[in-house]
Amino acid sequence: MTQPATNETTLVEMAVAGSVTTPSVRPGQYIPWPDGRATVLPGMFGVTYNVRCGDRAFGWAGDHVEPGVSIDDDADSGRHHALHYLTCIGNDAMVTSGMAEGARGIVIGEHARILVQFDDDAHQLIAPGDRIQVMTQGRGFELPDFPAVEFKKMSPRLYHSLGIVVEDGKLRVPVAMELPIRIMGSGAELNSEYVDQDLMSGDRGLMAELGIDRMKLGDLIGIRHADHHFGRSYREGAASIALCIHGDSIMTGHGPGILTLMTATDGSIDFHVDPDANIATRLNLEAAQ
Repeated sequence: MTQPATNETTLVEMAVAGSVTTPSVRPGQYIPWPDGRATVLPGMFGVTYNVRCGDRAFGWAGDHVEPGVSIDDDADSGRHHALHYLTCIGNDAMVTSGMAEGARGIVIGEHARILVQFDDDAHQLIAPGDRIQVMTQGRGFELPDFPAVEFKKMSPRLYHSLGIVVEDGKLRVPVAMELPIRIMGSGAELNSEYVDQDLMSGDRGLMAELGIDRMKLGDLIGIRHADHHFGRSYREGAASIALCIHGDSIMTGHGPGILTLMTATDGSIDFHVDPDANIATRLNLEAAQ
């Protein structure tokens, strides 16, 4: 087993920035359960105090709960897309205004916003509207010996933390669990450089039977026959590696969000289950107590 060479010395490091968002409630307020019941639940955007990377993805009294701090820039400008397309998981971030100015964190996900985790002290001081600068690096990341493997949102820091090795001519990637492609739902049609895909968690019996209800935020996920090059589609023999970035949903066709990190259609990627394959441990993040 060997470590493949990377092109990381050629990558451009560039600053982007966004503001801490406020929570968003859907028009009409109510979210429907599959059985027709409706409810109002917290979830997306803002500062979430008690949900961190490494915590459970299921079981919260919320919908699409995002761990840590959610940031964005003007949604109608190129600044929004620069923040999303240039930021990679594992990039450093720094607070540049407000009471937590100078505090440093790590990018842990991308949903409709960029998700950043800070230590507890900084987290208590960060407020909506504070500016966060991200030191981006990773766009254009490649392995020269594996040109068929495409990387999405992969910083060199994250890549080196995952314990990927070459075995029998394939990249062997540790994942916390494997998801069957038949349960992958909302987000299949979206740009895999930009937005996640939800697994469909409405069948709670199946979630328990497959052990998926034990998924944690930050888990590395493997999906066979999933081609994530331009969207997310079925392709025999393909494989994709993804990251759980937000919590469960009660909405039909939705569930925990899976962000693409790697994809290949030629058999270059294989994976094996390691229950500890979570970026909370791989990146030495502080988990919520």
